[in-house]
Amino acid sequence: MKCSGPPAIHFEELYNRAARCPGADEQSRVGPHGPPIGNRWSQKQILGRKSDVADRNGLINVHKPVGITSRRVVDLFSRWAGTKRVGHAGTLDPLASGVLVVCVGWATRLVEHVQSRSKRYEARFLLGRRSNTDDITGDVIEVADARVPQLEEIASCLPKFVGTILQTPPQFSAVHVAGQRAYAAARRGEVVEIAPRPVVIQRVDLREFHWPELALEIECGSGTYIRSIGRDLGELLGCGAVMSALVRSGVGEFTLETAVSLDDLQATPFAQSTALLPPLQAVGHLPQVQVSGAECHALLQGKWIDAREVDWAEGTTVAILTPGGELFALAEFAADSQCLRPRQVFGAVWRDDLETQGLA
Repeated sequence: MKCSGPPAIHFEELYNRAARCPGADEQSRVGPHGPPIGNRWSQKQILGRKSDVADRNGLINVHKPVGITSRRVVDLFSRWAGTKRVGHAGTLDPLASGVLVVCVGWATRLVEHVQSRSKRYEARFLLGRRSNTDDITGDVIEVADARVPQLEEIASCLPKFVGTILQTPPQFSAVHVAGQRAYAAARRGEVVEIAPRPVVIQRVDLREFHWPELALEIECGSGTYIRSIGRDLGELLGCGAVMSALVRSGVGEFTLETAVSLDDLQATPFAQSTALLPPLQAVGHLPQVQVSGAECHALLQGKWIDAREVDWAEGTTVAILTPGGELFALAEFAADSQCLRPRQVFGAVWRDDLETQGLA
């Protein structure tokens, strides 16, 4: 077993032959929806060769445009990739644009690891207003005789939103209340009691203020509602506030600068796209161990493997790599026995390759 930092990624051999998906019939490959934006994608553009499509798994850093839901992007990718195994790692509302990490194939099992990364946003708010959605998409009401706060007053309030704080999600949100989504009740005109929940906010920086427009840069953990930050800041200032624009500029190492637009993706069939990133990048922040073929075989059988030459904390999640440097499993470090116990094994997709190459 060889332990190291993130190795050079080889996007070949084992990776290109991973995860043989069951053949999909024509209807399931085309998907339930037509193209949401831009020109119509031809079936040839969407699918490429069936065998090429079935062998591709990974992540794509998408630049989601304003005006469509994250679910709509997933539907589009399902058509494009010819598989239903597509998911995104963190919802962006239709009003928001920016980084949306889409996982394809068995990489969908890694969604939670991308979601756990810190997220960076550029947000704009209109002060002197309130809304039932906490943004401009709802019923916006201007606050009569709203007080105009000074720049220094706003800056002095921002530290109150940094750290682990209790935040109440918006009425129009996907949180569950009494067995239903909060937005379902809100759409019926009902006001539901939503319990505050802890969220982690690393920083809130003031970028610009010209009444009534306020621009903030925010870095936060999963589950944070940017709309709620604006709403609560507006109440703290005594003037109200609604979010008017939002751009997610990054999720972990996935940045807006490296994100691919839907129009650019449309130009190339999925089977030929170079935008697909290897699954390893979903867990690039985790410690990594490169193991032998025999150890891969042991992990496939659910056995623990030796890890005596490392010194991690108990319960540390570790990415296990094949001899070729591909993601094979996620394991948990047991400090007392100096072993790695498998928690998620993706190695079934490599089984044929291991046997063919005499690694198992």
